Amino acid sequence: MTGGPGQAGRVWAHVGQPFGEHEYDVVVLGAGRMGTACALYLRRLAPHLRLLLVERGGLPNEEGATILAPGVWTAFDVPPGREAEAQWTHANLFGDPTAKPRPLLRLHAEEGPGRVPTRPMLARFPEAAPLLDPDTLPWAEVDEDASTYRPGAVALACGQTAVREGADLLLNTHACLTPGGVRLDRLTVTNTHEVVTHETHDLRAGVVIVAMGADGPAAAEQDLGIHTAHGRAYRQFPRLNTPSDDWTPALRAGGLTLRPQHGGFTVVPPLHHRDPSGYVPQGGRLTGVPVGVRRETLEDLTRLMDALPPLATGALEIGRSLADVPGAWVALPDGRVDAPPRHEALGEGVHLLLGGPLADTLGLAVAYDLAARVTGVRERPWAS
Repeated sequence: MTGGPGQAGRVWAHVGQPFGEHEYDVVVLGAGRMGTACALYLRRLAPHLRLLLVERGGLPNEEGATILAPGVWTAFDVPPGREAEAQWTHANLFGDPTAKPRPLLRLHAEEGPGRVPTRPMLARFPEAAPLLDPDTLPWAEVDEDASTYRPGAVALACGQTAVREGADLLLNTHACLTPGGVRLDRLTVTNTHEVVTHETHDLRAGVVIVAMGADGPAAAEQDLGIHTAHGRAYRQFPRLNTPSDDWTPALRAGGLTLRPQHGGFTVVPPLHHRDPSGYVPQGGRLTGVPVGVRRETLEDLTRLMDALPPLATGALEIGRSLADVPGAWVALPDGRVDAPPRHEALGEGVHLLLGGPLADTLGLAVAYDLAARVTGVRERPWAS
């Protein structure tokens, strides 16, 4: 049985641990940031429910978007009317010891409301001076309350806390939606490094929450025959080996973000559109030479090289093939690159939970909102 109040849940990490369960009140598919947070909030709002969290890989999945998510909370990304949810998310980024306040400078070529001259502003942020050309980007906005954190660490903390508070966790398992539950294929690796199904279990579930990131809508369509309007896009995160420290602000220009991390920068390119069905990520070419960065991202980088001069140096790692540049599929709610996280009912007892490009700013609040809806809780902490 799932752990009751004050009792920890169980963890099945590999096929050598027998799994004999047949029914749960709630099953959450996906142990990324959205799934683990929802599982934790479900456990806290309704500790009497039997809850199982299922993940195809580990906790969190090292191949998912959570690990590579930018981890930048900024008021610049908050949609109108969602300020309270965003502030609540900001206040609940627990579990990451590296989370810290870090101003974000949004730079512009033209004057506008709330913008100040860039050159005198750099006196406050001298660490940013080598990163930009103030003549090309003469105007700036500053979010003093921005923060950086690691979404993977938040997912790990949420998942571990959910288990300590009674949720069960099943790792290395592929899940398929079925009427009234899920089919679980427990995976193992052969001595030739091939991933195969070791055993299959059919599980009844009162509620299934699909929190599989960019794979969630496709799973709903393939397994249940439900059409969704959501999309996905493949985003890469090149490394910029220009020095940064704890006082270096994050920068944003032309939709591209330079996020200080590990003594350098993670380059977070903008998303322009959903990728078509069947698109296979591939590297582009720079002056005829194959590189690991896809063509669309390469165009964004070259367009901003005058404004952000380090992008034009050898400090930018663009690789020689796709495998050289970290990347992941990002869910696009409603197929839009600017859509906030959301959840929706796909049918009786089945809910889809999507993070997407704005998960850093609103993801935890949306995960809580779904947990509250499932458990019949009407109050929301940000509303009070």
